[in-house]
Amino acid sequence: MPTLLIVDDEANIRSSLDGALSREGYQVDTAATLAAARARLAEACDFVLLDVRLPDGSGVDLLAEIKHTAPDTIVIMMSGHATIDTAVQATRLGAFDFMEKPLSLERLLVTLRNADATRSLRAENRRLKPRWAAAIVGRSGPIQALMHQIERAGASSARVLVLGENGTGKELVARALHAAGPRRDQAFVAVNCSAIPEELIESELFGHERGSFTGATQSRRGRFEEAHGGTLFLDEVGDLSLRAQTKLLRVLEEDELSRVGGNRPIKVDVRVVAATNRDLVEQVRLGLFRSDLYFRLHVIPLTVPPLRERMEDLPLLVEHFAAAIAKETGQRPKTFTEPALELLRGHAFPGNVRELRNLVERLTIMAPGADIGAEHVRAVLPRVAGATPAPARLSEAVQDFERTQIEAALLSTGGNMAQAAARLGLERSHLYKKMRKLGLKTEA
Repeated sequence: MPTLLIVDDEANIRSSLDGALSREGYQVDTAATLAAARARLAEACDFVLLDVRLPDGSGVDLLAEIKHTAPDTIVIMMSGHATIDTAVQATRLGAFDFMEKPLSLERLLVTLRNADATRSLRAENRRLKPRWAAAIVGRSGPIQALMHQIERAGASSARVLVLGENGTGKELVARALHAAGPRRDQAFVAVNCSAIPEELIESELFGHERGSFTGATQSRRGRFEEAHGGTLFLDEVGDLSLRAQTKLLRVLEEDELSRVGGNRPIKVDVRVVAATNRDLVEQVRLGLFRSDLYFRLHVIPLTVPPLRERMEDLPLLVEHFAAAIAKETGQRPKTFTEPALELLRGHAFPGNVRELRNLVERLTIMAPGADIGAEHVRAVLPRVAGATPAPARLSEAVQDFERTQIEAALLSTGGNMAQAAARLGLERSHLYKKMRKLGLKTEA
């Protein structure tokens, strides 16, 4: 029996809806205030009928909380005196529908049936989507092709070389390979080969015995031993020294290692997934990477597409990052307007998905209000070095410059007009005049 919570301060509405919906097979609970509703929502609930105006606050605020803490809960907003802006805001925050009072029971029942079908479809999609795919966000052709490759390669224990530019998510692919395979319940150990000094990389990978070098006060297992039975991810493998490459090759050939300073062979059963942003074929040609090691690692190559080749995934990625960052910071998720997304689509993103996440985090924290518009994005997008702007009239260039500087000052001060004016060296009244002249929104 589906559970349904009615949140309304009018007793007759609660009573009439309770009776009608109970007869339709819903397990109904009611609340007259936000505080009472929050107490009821401590337990899982399938549907919420939520009034906009309540004695102790706005139902829209509770909607945002519900979608943050229980995103699968279907929320239907209702109001007798709502504005279009309120309806738009509620829809952006995730309301399934917005109904005007007095409610039509027939329309409400149809809405609930549609909502139930949507809820079932979401559950079915989650059931069909494998767990390993959860961390990879996107529906574009390049990502779907990559997912198929991960599914097929993950089922084996063959070595995989993940190729791609910096910031594309190569470690996510490595983790998905691990989760999609028979070793999923064993350890996944990641090593960033470029972050470890050359004199320590052998000890890090293969372990060491006590007294094998200065500071080795006790024996220590290396990452290969830690990953025994599971997966070892060697990130930036192209940065390994030739000496470390030689020892790595021996371990891959013999499935055994000797710790630094030791002579006892230790058997290891490890699936190795390596990644690099370097051209290893060129590295081999230059004598910087062993050809035999390259072919040992290059059993199944997977290439992660750069963000510029999967721009149709950008809105999904922005929504995903905004929700994750809001959860981390305890803020409400912010909505990126279509003009803001359009500006982001026009950026080259040399730093790929990592750069996008950093921009979303900066905007989520610094931009005032619930919506992030084009003016906020324009203020944080990096200027392209060496770019030559299209010819423009001097007056237009001055206006563009002033607009950019004002937007940046407002963003950095969280929308505080007095602080922004001080930062720009202007009187507050002068800043208001400039903003009106430039067509920028000012505070009421």
